[in-house]
Amino acid sequence: MADTDTRKRRGGGRAGAAARRGKAVIEQMPWRLPINVDKPTEPLDQEGVEAIHEGAMRILEEIGIAFYNEEALALFRQAGCKVDGDVVRMGRDWVMEMVAKAPREFTITPRNPDRTLKIGGNVLLFGNVSSPPNYWDMEIGRKVPGTREQCQNLLKLTQYFNCIHFAGGYPVEPVDIHASVRHLDVLYDKLTISDKVMHAYSLGKERVEDVMEMVRIAGGLSDEEFEATPRMYTNINSTSPLKHDQPMIDGCLRLARRGQAIVVTPFTLAGAMAPVTMAGAVAQSLAEALCAIALFQYVRPGIPCVIGTFTSNVDMKSGAPAFGTPEYMRSTQMTGQMARFYGLPLRSSGVCAANVPDGQAMWETSNSLWAAVQSGTNMVYHAAGWLEGGLIASPEKFIMDCEILQQIQRYMEPATYATTADDIALDAIRSVGNDGHFFGIKHTQDRYSTAFYQPFLSDWKNYEGWEAAGGIWTPERAHHMFKEIVASFEAPPMDEGIREELAAFVERRKAEGGAPTDF
Repeated sequence: MADTDTRKRRGGGRAGAAARRGKAVIEQMPWRLPINVDKPTEPLDQEGVEAIHEGAMRILEEIGIAFYNEEALALFRQAGCKVDGDVVRMGRDWVMEMVAKAPREFTITPRNPDRTLKIGGNVLLFGNVSSPPNYWDMEIGRKVPGTREQCQNLLKLTQYFNCIHFAGGYPVEPVDIHASVRHLDVLYDKLTISDKVMHAYSLGKERVEDVMEMVRIAGGLSDEEFEATPRMYTNINSTSPLKHDQPMIDGCLRLARRGQAIVVTPFTLAGAMAPVTMAGAVAQSLAEALCAIALFQYVRPGIPCVIGTFTSNVDMKSGAPAFGTPEYMRSTQMTGQMARFYGLPLRSSGVCAANVPDGQAMWETSNSLWAAVQSGTNMVYHAAGWLEGGLIASPEKFIMDCEILQQIQRYMEPATYATTADDIALDAIRSVGNDGHFFGIKHTQDRYSTAFYQPFLSDWKNYEGWEAAGGIWTPERAHHMFKEIVASFEAPPMDEGIREELAAFVERRKAEGGAPTDF
């Protein structure tokens, strides 16, 4: 009877939304893996694709890539590549043969199999902000070094929002934990606060091995089960121009040998770390990524690999990085074309150069997110919470970004472009004719609650209504929402025996010293 009464009382607009969400802080879209139904934007013609490919291959054949990793150099020699000191030159036939072994699509299965992700095809996935050393929120009002509590709170947002599909690196670096054991505490927090797909930093063998073991324990898996299918992933950056460092390649080789997924993302800023021309920057970025992917395929053919793009430009007046620019958008679209040419899934990012969650932050982030859509990206890193070119994580920005992510998801739903007889709605049009309106007719009443995207953060009241409600600007609304979400957060279930095993592993590894550092 109570349910019936609720349905009778429920109205539209915000009152209806409040009734539908019950005790939840917001009414959000359900968990889903969005399907990108649009054709990708492809600025390159066939000659352009061939020209960029030729440029990337000539970089690998004639100029070479430095690998500061002795194991990698030995493997390249074994494969017949030319190794001159740290610099490796490799023939295009070998590179293309190796890259062709990487799967076009694969899955990653976290501790909650209901959160399994499909990587590749036309699936579009979003991840949280990763790795900023600093934090900003409206209560503090200034940029501060990250802490474990702030990291935990951002992880709660990562778990809470259904439009966030994977937990990338630390959403803010908790510098109040010593670097030797930081990975142990943060991975314990990540695995207990969230049940989504996890990431490992490839920063030394101890960190990689510890994270793999913790993900295995959290999933209740044997070694064989862990290695049978990807359960986690890493993301590495080349050191542009034309270098790969020791720890990142080492971490990838360890993950590859245990069947885990690898994302290779050169970080190239045109005009500083790459040519000032976007085609040159993209060609260099591709060369830096393809050589590493070829190495991993040589070690373990068929290991899941994703090619990443992080090609933007610097401000030529100041030298500062710029993000969400027209050039950033075009480089992302071009790399998407090339990823399809190579048969690899694509990673890009949701980024901005703004310092606080203001208008600049949102238009630059929106540009970068829509470039991800247009490029056919499969994994969008830093999709929520990024500020100051990746130096600041903000919970207000996180929530504001999630509004955009939900809008992108809604944009992709078949309901927005369906053409059935019900959608064409001739009977409804006939019933209204040329002297009525559509608010009260049955066709509208049957669909009003689901017909259009309903925001959880945007305020659609007119100015007078907004002013009467307190005149609260968007970041402040997001701040209040952040506080409510954190206060009411409930962690996903975990078997108590597994939790204890995880905690015991962390304590043992701390007692052993964790990962070596020079301080």
